[in-house]
Amino acid sequence: MGMQEEGNGYGDGGSNIDTKYSRIDYAGSEAGTPSSEKAIAVKKYDTRKYVFACAIFASLNSVLMGYDVGVMSGAVIFIQEDLQISETEEEILVGILSIVSLFGSLIGGRTSDIIGRKWTIALSAIIFQSGGAIMALAPSFRVLMIGRLTAGVGIGFGVAIAPVYIVEIAPSVARGSLTSFPEIFVNFGILLGYISNYAFSGLSVHMSWRVMLGVGILPSIFLGFALFVIPESPRWLAMKNRIDEARLVLSKTNESEQEVEERLAEILVAAEEANTERYDKKAVWFEILNPSPAAKRMLITGCGIQCFQQITGIEATVYYSPTIFKHAGIQGNAQVLAATVAVGFTKTVFILFATFLIDKLGRKPLLYLSTIGMTMSLLSLSLTLSFLRDNGRLGITFALLSVCANVAFFSVGLGPICWVLSSEIFPLRLRAQASALGAVASRVSSGLVTMTFLSVCRAITVGGTFCVFAVISGLAVLFVYGCVPETKGKSLEQIVMLFEDGGGDWQRREVELGDAERLVSKERLSDSSW
Repeated sequence: MGMQEEGNGYGDGGSNIDTKYSRIDYAGSEAGTPSSEKAIAVKKYDTRKYVFACAIFASLNSVLMGYDVGVMSGAVIFIQEDLQISETEEEILVGILSIVSLFGSLIGGRTSDIIGRKWTIALSAIIFQSGGAIMALAPSFRVLMIGRLTAGVGIGFGVAIAPVYIVEIAPSVARGSLTSFPEIFVNFGILLGYISNYAFSGLSVHMSWRVMLGVGILPSIFLGFALFVIPESPRWLAMKNRIDEARLVLSKTNESEQEVEERLAEILVAAEEANTERYDKKAVWFEILNPSPAAKRMLITGCGIQCFQQITGIEATVYYSPTIFKHAGIQGNAQVLAATVAVGFTKTVFILFATFLIDKLGRKPLLYLSTIGMTMSLLSLSLTLSFLRDNGRLGITFALLSVCANVAFFSVGLGPICWVLSSEIFPLRLRAQASALGAVASRVSSGLVTMTFLSVCRAITVGGTFCVFAVISGLAVLFVYGCVPETKGKSLEQIVMLFEDGGGDWQRREVELGDAERLVSKERLSDSSW
Protein backbone atom coordinates (compact mmCIF):
# COMPACT_ATOMS: atom_id res chain seq x y z
CA MET A 1 0.00 0.00 0.00
CA GLY A 2 1.41 3.34 -1.01
CA MET A 3 2.11 6.29 1.23
CA GLN A 4 -0.81 8.70 1.11
CA GLU A 5 -0.03 12.24 0.10
CA GLU A 6 -3.42 13.73 0.85
CA GLY A 7 -5.63 13.79 3.89
CA ASN A 8 -5.16 15.23 7.33
CA GLY A 9 -1.89 14.57 9.12
CA TYR A 10 -0.69 14.85 12.67
CA GLY A 11 1.45 17.91 13.11
CA ASP A 12 3.56 19.09 16.02
CA GLY A 13 1.61 21.21 18.38
CA GLY A 14 -1.44 21.08 16.12
CA SER A 15 -2.57 17.62 17.04
CA ASN A 16 -5.07 16.62 19.67
CA ILE A 17 -5.00 12.85 19.82
CA ASP A 18 -7.32 11.33 22.44
CA THR A 19 -8.25 7.78 23.30
CA LYS A 20 -11.04 7.86 20.74
CA TYR A 21 -8.58 8.71 17.97
CA SER A 22 -10.80 11.50 16.74
CA ARG A 23 -10.13 13.10 13.38
CA ILE A 24 -7.62 15.92 13.52
CA ASP A 25 -8.14 19.24 11.80
CA TYR A 26 -5.58 21.91 11.22
CA ALA A 27 -6.27 25.57 11.10
CA GLY A 28 -6.42 26.46 7.44
CA SER A 29 -5.84 22.82 6.38
CA GLU A 30 -7.65 23.03 3.08
CA ALA A 31 -6.00 20.84 0.48
CA GLY A 32 -3.15 22.57 -1.23
CA THR A 33 -2.75 25.42 1.27
CA PRO A 34 0.74 26.10 2.61
CA SER A 35 -0.32 25.28 6.16
CA SER A 36 -1.70 21.85 5.21
CA GLU A 37 1.38 21.03 3.14
CA LYS A 38 3.61 22.01 6.03
CA ALA A 39 1.56 19.90 8.45
CA ILE A 40 1.79 16.89 6.16
CA ALA A 41 5.55 17.35 5.81
CA VAL A 42 5.96 17.59 9.58
CA LYS A 43 3.86 14.47 10.08
CA LYS A 44 5.93 12.52 7.53
CA TYR A 45 9.16 13.54 9.22
CA ASP A 46 7.87 12.60 12.70
CA THR A 47 6.50 9.27 11.45
CA ARG A 48 9.74 8.28 9.75
CA LYS A 49 11.80 9.29 12.74
CA TYR A 50 9.59 7.24 15.07
CA VAL A 51 9.60 4.09 12.88
CA PHE A 52 13.35 4.43 12.38
CA ALA A 53 13.88 4.62 16.15
CA CYS A 54 11.67 1.56 16.74
CA ALA A 55 13.63 -0.47 14.19
CA ILE A 56 16.94 0.55 15.76
CA PHE A 57 15.90 -0.30 19.32
CA ALA A 58 14.33 -3.61 18.26
CA SER A 59 17.61 -4.52 16.56
CA LEU A 60 19.86 -3.95 19.59
CA ASN A 61 19.64 -7.63 20.51
CA SER A 62 21.44 -8.32 17.26
CA VAL A 63 24.47 -6.38 18.52
CA LEU A 64 24.78 -8.97 21.28
CA MET A 65 24.68 -11.85 18.83
CA GLY A 66 27.15 -10.19 16.46
CA TYR A 67 29.50 -9.31 19.28
CA ASP A 68 29.52 -12.90 20.46
CA VAL A 69 30.36 -14.15 16.95
CA GLY A 70 33.15 -11.63 16.49
CA VAL A 71 34.67 -11.80 19.95
CA MET A 72 34.67 -15.61 20.14
CA SER A 73 36.83 -15.81 17.00
CA GLY A 74 39.67 -14.16 18.92
CA ALA A 75 38.81 -15.13 22.49
CA VAL A 76 39.02 -18.81 21.65
CA ILE A 77 42.75 -18.39 20.94
CA PHE A 78 43.31 -17.35 24.56
CA ILE A 79 40.70 -19.77 25.96
CA GLN A 80 42.53 -22.64 24.29
CA GLU A 81 45.79 -21.56 25.92
CA ASP A 82 44.31 -20.74 29.34
CA LEU A 83 41.94 -23.69 29.82
CA GLN A 84 43.97 -26.15 27.71
CA ILE A 85 41.02 -27.24 25.57
CA SER A 86 41.37 -29.62 22.63
CA GLU A 87 40.50 -28.89 18.99
CA THR A 88 37.27 -30.87 19.36
CA GLU A 89 36.30 -28.87 22.45
CA GLU A 90 37.06 -25.69 20.51
CA GLU A 91 34.67 -26.74 17.73
CA ILE A 92 31.97 -27.57 20.28
CA LEU A 93 32.48 -24.28 22.12
CA VAL A 94 32.19 -22.25 18.93
CA GLY A 95 29.34 -24.18 17.28
CA ILE A 96 27.14 -25.21 20.20
CA LEU A 97 25.64 -21.72 20.53
CA SER A 98 24.02 -22.04 17.11
CA ILE A 99 22.61 -25.49 17.85
CA VAL A 100 21.18 -24.51 21.24
CA SER A 101 19.69 -21.31 19.85
CA LEU A 102 17.21 -23.41 17.86
CA PHE A 103 15.39 -24.17 21.13
CA GLY A 104 15.11 -20.44 21.79
CA SER A 105 13.80 -19.91 18.26
CA LEU A 106 11.16 -22.62 18.61
CA ILE A 107 10.01 -21.35 21.99
CA GLY A 108 10.34 -17.72 20.95
CA GLY A 109 7.67 -17.90 18.24
CA ARG A 110 4.99 -19.17 20.61
CA THR A 111 6.21 -16.94 23.45
CA SER A 112 5.85 -13.85 21.27
CA ASP A 113 2.26 -14.85 20.45
CA ILE A 114 1.51 -15.01 24.19
CA ILE A 115 3.39 -12.07 25.77
CA GLY A 116 3.97 -9.98 22.66
CA ARG A 117 6.87 -9.26 20.32
CA LYS A 118 8.24 -6.41 22.47
CA TRP A 119 8.55 -8.37 25.72
CA THR A 120 9.95 -11.42 23.95
CA ILE A 121 12.78 -9.19 22.74
CA ALA A 122 13.32 -8.11 26.36
CA LEU A 123 13.35 -11.73 27.56
CA SER A 124 15.92 -12.56 24.91
CA ALA A 125 18.26 -9.86 26.20
CA ILE A 126 17.93 -11.02 29.82
CA ILE A 127 18.74 -14.64 28.96
CA PHE A 128 21.66 -13.70 26.75
CA GLN A 129 23.18 -11.34 29.31
CA SER A 130 22.94 -14.04 31.99
CA GLY A 131 24.89 -16.39 29.75
CA GLY A 132 27.45 -13.70 28.96
CA ALA A 133 28.10 -13.05 32.65
CA ILE A 134 28.58 -16.77 33.33
CA MET A 135 31.06 -17.07 30.45
CA ALA A 136 33.10 -14.07 31.60
CA LEU A 137 33.43 -15.47 35.13
CA ALA A 138 33.84 -19.15 34.16
CA PRO A 139 36.64 -20.91 36.09
CA SER A 140 36.56 -24.01 33.88
CA PHE A 141 35.53 -25.28 30.46
CA ARG A 142 32.41 -26.90 31.94
CA VAL A 143 31.12 -23.63 33.43
CA LEU A 144 32.06 -21.81 30.22
CA MET A 145 29.84 -24.26 28.29
CA ILE A 146 26.93 -23.62 30.69
CA GLY A 147 27.19 -19.89 29.94
CA ARG A 148 27.46 -20.64 26.23
CA LEU A 149 24.32 -22.78 26.30
CA THR A 150 22.38 -20.08 28.18
CA ALA A 151 23.49 -17.38 25.76
CA GLY A 152 22.45 -19.60 22.85
CA VAL A 153 18.86 -19.79 24.06
CA GLY A 154 18.75 -16.00 24.31
CA ILE A 155 20.10 -15.62 20.79
CA GLY A 156 17.44 -18.01 19.50
CA PHE A 157 14.72 -15.80 20.93
CA GLY A 158 16.24 -12.67 19.44
CA VAL A 159 16.94 -13.85 15.89
CA ALA A 160 13.42 -15.23 15.54
CA ILE A 161 11.44 -12.27 16.85
CA ALA A 162 13.23 -9.00 16.05
CA PRO A 163 12.65 -9.27 12.26
CA VAL A 164 9.01 -10.24 12.85
CA TYR A 165 8.49 -7.19 15.05
CA ILE A 166 10.02 -4.81 12.51
CA VAL A 167 8.20 -6.27 9.52
CA GLU A 168 4.89 -5.89 11.38
CA ILE A 169 5.47 -2.28 12.36
CA ALA A 170 7.14 -0.92 9.21
CA PRO A 171 5.30 0.70 6.25
CA SER A 172 5.41 -1.31 3.01
CA VAL A 173 7.70 1.12 1.15
CA ALA A 174 10.36 0.94 3.86
CA ARG A 175 9.86 -2.60 5.14
CA GLY A 176 12.86 -4.10 3.33
CA SER A 177 15.40 -1.56 4.52
CA LEU A 178 14.04 -1.47 8.08
CA THR A 179 13.83 -5.26 8.40
CA SER A 180 17.49 -5.46 7.39
CA PHE A 181 18.42 -3.49 10.52
CA PRO A 182 18.99 -6.64 12.66
CA GLU A 183 21.56 -7.83 10.13
CA ILE A 184 23.20 -4.39 10.17
CA PHE A 185 23.50 -4.56 13.94
CA VAL A 186 24.82 -8.13 13.79
CA ASN A 187 27.60 -6.84 11.54
CA PHE A 188 28.23 -3.88 13.82
CA GLY A 189 28.44 -6.29 16.76
CA ILE A 190 30.92 -8.49 14.85
CA LEU A 191 33.08 -5.44 14.16
CA LEU A 192 32.96 -4.46 17.85
CA GLY A 193 33.95 -8.03 18.75
CA TYR A 194 36.95 -7.93 16.42
CA ILE A 195 37.99 -4.55 17.79
CA SER A 196 37.63 -5.87 21.35
CA ASN A 197 39.83 -8.85 20.48
CA TYR A 198 42.56 -6.59 19.17
CA ALA A 199 42.22 -4.05 22.00
CA PHE A 200 42.46 -6.59 24.84
CA SER A 201 44.90 -9.03 23.24
CA GLY A 202 47.72 -7.40 25.20
CA LEU A 203 46.29 -8.50 28.57
CA SER A 204 47.36 -11.69 30.28
CA VAL A 205 46.09 -14.93 28.83
CA HIS A 206 43.92 -15.51 31.90
CA MET A 207 42.26 -12.06 31.79
CA SER A 208 42.10 -11.22 28.07
CA TRP A 209 39.28 -13.57 27.01
CA ARG A 210 37.26 -12.81 30.16
CA VAL A 211 37.35 -9.08 29.49
CA MET A 212 36.53 -9.68 25.81
CA LEU A 213 33.42 -11.68 26.73
CA GLY A 214 32.42 -9.42 29.64
CA VAL A 215 32.29 -6.24 27.56
CA GLY A 216 29.39 -7.77 25.61
CA ILE A 217 27.10 -7.25 28.62
CA LEU A 218 27.12 -3.45 28.21
CA PRO A 219 24.46 -3.19 25.43
CA SER A 220 21.82 -4.37 27.92
CA ILE A 221 21.74 -0.82 29.29
CA PHE A 222 20.48 0.48 25.95
CA LEU A 223 18.02 -2.39 25.65
CA GLY A 224 16.47 -1.43 28.99
CA PHE A 225 15.94 2.09 27.70
CA ALA A 226 14.50 0.78 24.44
CA LEU A 227 11.61 -0.95 26.22
CA PHE A 228 10.28 2.46 27.25
CA VAL A 229 10.38 3.74 23.66
CA ILE A 230 9.17 1.03 21.29
CA PRO A 231 5.46 0.12 21.11
CA GLU A 232 3.97 -3.33 20.77
CA SER A 233 3.36 -4.69 17.26
CA PRO A 234 -0.01 -3.45 15.95
CA ARG A 235 -0.68 -6.84 14.36
CA TRP A 236 -0.13 -8.62 17.69
CA LEU A 237 -2.41 -6.10 19.39
CA ALA A 238 -5.08 -6.77 16.78
CA MET A 239 -4.74 -10.53 17.35
CA LYS A 240 -5.47 -9.87 21.03
CA ASN A 241 -8.49 -7.69 20.11
CA ARG A 242 -6.78 -4.55 21.48
CA ILE A 243 -7.97 -2.57 18.48
CA ASP A 244 -7.68 0.94 19.93
CA GLU A 245 -4.06 0.31 20.91
CA ALA A 246 -3.32 -1.08 17.46
CA ARG A 247 -4.84 2.01 15.85
CA LEU A 248 -2.76 4.28 18.08
CA VAL A 249 0.46 2.50 17.08
CA LEU A 250 -0.50 2.69 13.40
CA SER A 251 -1.20 6.41 13.77
CA LYS A 252 2.42 6.83 14.82
CA THR A 253 3.88 4.67 12.05
CA ASN A 254 1.77 5.82 9.09
CA GLU A 255 1.54 9.23 7.49
CA SER A 256 -2.22 9.76 7.14
CA GLU A 257 -5.50 8.76 8.74
CA GLN A 258 -6.61 7.13 5.51
CA GLU A 259 -3.59 4.85 5.48
CA VAL A 260 -4.05 4.04 9.18
CA GLU A 261 -7.60 2.88 8.56
CA GLU A 262 -6.69 0.93 5.42
CA ARG A 263 -3.84 -0.90 7.15
CA LEU A 264 -5.97 -1.54 10.22
CA ALA A 265 -8.72 -3.03 8.04
CA GLU A 266 -6.22 -5.40 6.40
CA ILE A 267 -4.75 -6.38 9.76
CA LEU A 268 -8.18 -7.04 11.28
CA VAL A 269 -9.11 -9.39 8.44
CA ALA A 270 -5.87 -11.33 8.97
CA ALA A 271 -6.24 -11.24 12.76
CA GLU A 272 -9.82 -12.54 12.57
CA GLU A 273 -8.59 -15.48 10.54
CA ALA A 274 -5.71 -16.04 12.96
CA ASN A 275 -8.05 -15.99 15.95
CA THR A 276 -10.57 -18.52 14.64
CA GLU A 277 -10.73 -21.81 16.49
CA ARG A 278 -9.18 -23.71 13.60
CA TYR A 279 -5.99 -21.69 14.01
CA ASP A 280 -5.22 -22.44 17.64
CA LYS A 281 -1.68 -23.38 18.63
CA LYS A 282 -1.97 -27.01 17.59
CA ALA A 283 -3.64 -26.10 14.31
CA VAL A 284 -0.84 -23.70 13.41
CA TRP A 285 1.85 -26.34 13.89
CA PHE A 286 -0.34 -28.90 12.12
CA GLU A 287 -0.57 -26.56 9.12
CA ILE A 288 3.20 -26.03 9.16
CA LEU A 289 3.92 -29.76 9.40
CA ASN A 290 1.17 -30.66 6.90
CA PRO A 291 1.23 -27.59 4.69
CA SER A 292 -1.05 -26.67 1.83
CA PRO A 293 0.67 -26.18 -1.56
CA ALA A 294 0.92 -22.42 -0.94
CA ALA A 295 2.25 -22.87 2.61
CA LYS A 296 4.73 -25.47 1.35
CA ARG A 297 6.11 -22.97 -1.18
CA MET A 298 6.41 -20.37 1.58
CA LEU A 299 8.28 -22.80 3.84
CA ILE A 300 10.63 -23.89 1.06
CA THR A 301 11.44 -20.25 0.30
CA GLY A 302 11.74 -19.11 3.93
CA CYS A 303 13.67 -22.07 5.34
CA GLY A 304 15.67 -22.63 2.17
CA ILE A 305 17.08 -19.12 2.02
CA GLN A 306 17.98 -19.36 5.72
CA CYS A 307 19.88 -22.61 5.13
CA PHE A 308 21.76 -21.25 2.13
CA GLN A 309 22.75 -18.20 4.18
CA GLN A 310 24.70 -20.47 6.52
CA ILE A 311 25.86 -23.45 4.48
CA THR A 312 27.79 -21.13 2.17
CA GLY A 313 30.17 -20.86 5.14
CA ILE A 314 29.79 -17.26 6.32
CA GLU A 315 29.98 -18.02 10.05
CA ALA A 316 32.88 -20.40 9.53
CA THR A 317 34.63 -17.52 7.76
CA VAL A 318 33.84 -15.13 10.62
CA TYR A 319 34.46 -17.49 13.57
CA TYR A 320 37.62 -19.02 12.12
CA SER A 321 39.05 -16.01 10.29
CA PRO A 322 42.17 -16.11 12.54
CA THR A 323 42.70 -19.75 11.48
CA ILE A 324 42.25 -18.81 7.81
CA PHE A 325 44.75 -15.95 8.03
CA LYS A 326 47.28 -18.05 9.91
CA HIS A 327 46.96 -20.68 7.19
CA ALA A 328 47.56 -17.96 4.59
CA GLY A 329 50.83 -17.03 6.31
CA ILE A 330 50.13 -14.21 8.80
CA GLN A 331 52.23 -14.65 11.94
CA GLY A 332 51.44 -13.49 15.49
CA ASN A 333 48.10 -13.08 17.30
CA ALA A 334 48.11 -9.26 17.11
CA GLN A 335 48.61 -9.28 13.32
CA VAL A 336 45.94 -11.93 12.82
CA LEU A 337 43.41 -10.06 14.96
CA ALA A 338 44.20 -6.81 13.14
CA ALA A 339 43.34 -8.55 9.85
CA THR A 340 39.99 -9.63 11.28
CA VAL A 341 39.17 -5.99 12.05
CA ALA A 342 39.49 -5.26 8.32
CA VAL A 343 37.02 -8.07 7.63
CA GLY A 344 34.57 -6.74 10.21
CA PHE A 345 34.82 -3.21 8.83
CA THR A 346 34.14 -4.44 5.28
CA LYS A 347 31.15 -6.48 6.42
CA THR A 348 29.63 -3.51 8.27
CA VAL A 349 30.13 -0.99 5.44
CA PHE A 350 28.53 -3.18 2.78
CA ILE A 351 25.48 -4.02 4.88
CA LEU A 352 24.75 -0.27 4.85
CA PHE A 353 24.71 -0.34 1.04
CA ALA A 354 22.13 -3.13 1.18
CA THR A 355 19.93 -1.05 3.47
CA PHE A 356 19.72 1.76 0.92
CA LEU A 357 19.27 -0.53 -2.09
CA ILE A 358 16.89 -3.23 -0.87
CA ASP A 359 13.71 -1.15 -1.38
CA LYS A 360 15.01 0.52 -4.56
CA LEU A 361 16.47 -2.36 -6.60
CA GLY A 362 14.42 -5.13 -4.99
CA ARG A 363 15.25 -8.39 -3.25
CA LYS A 364 16.07 -10.66 -6.20
CA PRO A 365 18.61 -8.44 -8.01
CA LEU A 366 20.60 -8.07 -4.80
CA LEU A 367 20.37 -11.81 -4.12
CA TYR A 368 21.74 -12.55 -7.59
CA LEU A 369 24.59 -10.10 -7.08
CA SER A 370 25.31 -11.54 -3.66
CA THR A 371 25.29 -15.25 -4.47
CA ILE A 372 27.23 -14.91 -7.75
CA GLY A 373 29.81 -12.65 -6.08
CA MET A 374 30.18 -15.03 -3.13
CA THR A 375 30.71 -17.96 -5.48
CA MET A 376 33.57 -16.17 -7.21
CA SER A 377 35.11 -14.96 -3.92
CA LEU A 378 34.96 -18.38 -2.28
CA LEU A 379 36.53 -19.97 -5.34
CA SER A 380 39.28 -17.34 -5.27
CA LEU A 381 39.94 -18.02 -1.57
CA SER A 382 40.05 -21.77 -2.24
CA LEU A 383 42.63 -21.36 -5.01
CA THR A 384 44.68 -18.93 -2.92
CA LEU A 385 44.85 -21.21 0.12
CA SER A 386 45.64 -24.21 -2.11
CA PHE A 387 48.32 -22.75 -4.38
CA LEU A 388 49.55 -19.41 -2.97
CA ARG A 389 49.92 -20.08 0.76
CA ASP A 390 53.73 -20.30 0.49
CA ASN A 391 54.06 -17.12 -1.61
CA GLY A 392 54.43 -14.79 1.36
CA ARG A 393 52.89 -11.34 0.90
CA LEU A 394 51.12 -12.28 -2.37
CA GLY A 395 49.26 -15.19 -0.77
CA ILE A 396 48.34 -13.13 2.31
CA THR A 397 47.06 -10.26 0.15
CA PHE A 398 44.89 -12.50 -2.04
CA ALA A 399 43.52 -14.35 1.01
CA LEU A 400 42.60 -11.09 2.77
CA LEU A 401 41.00 -9.65 -0.38
CA SER A 402 39.05 -12.86 -1.03
CA VAL A 403 37.70 -13.01 2.54
CA CYS A 404 36.74 -9.32 2.44
CA ALA A 405 35.07 -9.77 -0.96
CA ASN A 406 33.11 -12.76 0.33
CA VAL A 407 31.74 -10.94 3.39
CA ALA A 408 31.04 -7.85 1.25
CA PHE A 409 28.92 -9.77 -1.28
CA PHE A 410 27.21 -11.63 1.58
CA SER A 411 26.33 -8.37 3.33
CA VAL A 412 24.94 -6.79 0.16
CA GLY A 413 22.31 -9.49 -0.34
CA LEU A 414 22.11 -12.91 1.26
CA GLY A 415 22.87 -11.64 4.77
CA PRO A 416 20.06 -9.11 5.29
CA ILE A 417 17.55 -10.24 2.67
CA CYS A 418 17.06 -13.75 4.01
CA TRP A 419 15.70 -12.26 7.25
CA VAL A 420 13.47 -9.86 5.33
CA LEU A 421 12.01 -12.63 3.18
CA SER A 422 11.50 -15.13 6.00
CA SER A 423 9.63 -12.49 8.01
CA GLU A 424 7.38 -11.09 5.27
CA ILE A 425 6.25 -14.08 3.18
CA PHE A 426 4.09 -15.87 5.79
CA PRO A 427 0.46 -15.02 6.65
CA LEU A 428 -0.23 -13.54 10.09
CA ARG A 429 -1.57 -16.80 11.57
CA LEU A 430 1.70 -18.59 10.76
CA ARG A 431 4.21 -15.76 10.85
CA ALA A 432 5.70 -16.11 14.33
CA GLN A 433 6.06 -19.91 14.30
CA ALA A 434 7.11 -20.16 10.65
CA SER A 435 9.70 -17.40 11.07
CA ALA A 436 10.95 -19.22 14.15
CA LEU A 437 11.24 -22.40 12.08
CA GLY A 438 13.31 -20.47 9.55
CA ALA A 439 15.55 -19.26 12.35
CA VAL A 440 15.92 -22.88 13.49
CA ALA A 441 17.02 -23.85 9.97
CA SER A 442 19.58 -21.04 10.09
CA ARG A 443 20.93 -21.98 13.51
CA VAL A 444 21.14 -25.71 12.80
CA SER A 445 22.96 -25.05 9.53
CA SER A 446 25.31 -22.62 11.27
CA GLY A 447 26.02 -25.07 14.07
CA LEU A 448 26.78 -27.95 11.71
CA VAL A 449 29.18 -25.80 9.70
CA THR A 450 31.02 -24.27 12.66
CA MET A 451 31.21 -27.50 14.66
CA THR A 452 32.75 -29.45 11.76
CA PHE A 453 34.88 -26.79 10.04
CA LEU A 454 38.22 -27.71 11.61
CA SER A 455 37.62 -31.43 11.16
CA VAL A 456 36.67 -30.99 7.49
CA CYS A 457 39.71 -28.77 6.94
CA ARG A 458 41.91 -31.47 8.41
CA ALA A 459 40.33 -34.04 6.07
CA ILE A 460 40.27 -32.13 2.76
CA THR A 461 42.47 -29.05 3.53
CA VAL A 462 41.29 -25.49 4.14
CA GLY A 463 41.36 -24.73 0.42
CA GLY A 464 39.24 -27.79 -0.36
CA THR A 465 36.69 -26.77 2.28
CA PHE A 466 36.18 -23.37 0.69
CA CYS A 467 35.86 -25.03 -2.72
CA VAL A 468 32.86 -26.93 -1.30
CA PHE A 469 31.42 -23.64 -0.02
CA ALA A 470 31.84 -22.16 -3.52
CA VAL A 471 29.85 -25.02 -5.07
CA ILE A 472 27.06 -24.57 -2.51
CA SER A 473 27.00 -20.84 -3.22
CA GLY A 474 26.55 -21.64 -6.91
CA LEU A 475 23.53 -23.78 -6.02
CA ALA A 476 22.14 -20.81 -4.07
CA VAL A 477 21.99 -18.84 -7.34
CA LEU A 478 19.70 -21.51 -8.80
CA PHE A 479 17.56 -21.53 -5.65
CA VAL A 480 17.02 -17.77 -5.87
CA TYR A 481 15.98 -18.12 -9.51
CA GLY A 482 13.46 -20.88 -8.92
CA CYS A 483 12.07 -20.34 -5.44
CA VAL A 484 12.26 -16.66 -4.46
CA PRO A 485 9.64 -14.11 -5.63
CA GLU A 486 10.14 -10.35 -5.74
CA THR A 487 8.35 -8.77 -2.74
CA LYS A 488 9.49 -5.17 -3.09
CA GLY A 489 6.75 -2.59 -2.44
CA LYS A 490 4.01 -5.10 -1.66
CA SER A 491 1.99 -5.25 1.55
CA LEU A 492 2.33 -8.37 3.70
CA GLU A 493 -1.13 -9.45 2.62
CA GLN A 494 -0.26 -9.02 -1.07
CA ILE A 495 2.90 -11.09 -0.69
CA VAL A 496 0.86 -14.04 0.54
CA MET A 497 -1.08 -13.86 -2.73
CA LEU A 498 2.14 -14.51 -4.67
CA PHE A 499 2.24 -18.04 -3.25
CA GLU A 500 -1.45 -18.83 -3.73
CA ASP A 501 -1.43 -20.14 -7.32
CA GLY A 502 1.06 -22.37 -9.08
CA GLY A 503 4.60 -23.16 -8.00
CA GLY A 504 7.28 -20.78 -9.17
CA ASP A 505 4.99 -18.76 -11.49
CA TRP A 506 6.12 -15.54 -9.86
CA GLN A 507 5.94 -13.41 -13.00
CA ARG A 508 2.22 -13.89 -13.53
CA ARG A 509 1.36 -13.23 -9.92
CA GLU A 510 3.55 -10.15 -9.82
CA VAL A 511 1.82 -8.75 -12.91
CA GLU A 512 -1.52 -9.17 -11.17
CA LEU A 513 -0.22 -7.08 -8.29
CA GLY A 514 1.63 -4.67 -10.58
CA ASP A 515 -0.84 -1.83 -10.27
CA ALA A 516 -0.36 -1.61 -6.52
CA GLU A 517 3.41 -1.72 -6.86
CA ARG A 518 3.40 1.00 -9.52
CA LEU A 519 1.36 3.20 -7.21
CA VAL A 520 4.02 2.76 -4.55
CA SER A 521 6.74 3.62 -7.07
CA LYS A 522 4.95 6.78 -8.12
CA GLU A 523 4.59 7.82 -4.50
CA ARG A 524 8.33 7.28 -4.02
CA LEU A 525 9.20 9.58 -6.90
CA SER A 526 7.53 12.48 -5.11
CA ASP A 527 8.87 11.43 -1.76
CA SER A 528 12.29 11.42 -0.14
CA SER A 529 13.69 8.00 0.62
CA TRP A 530 13.32 6.39 4.05
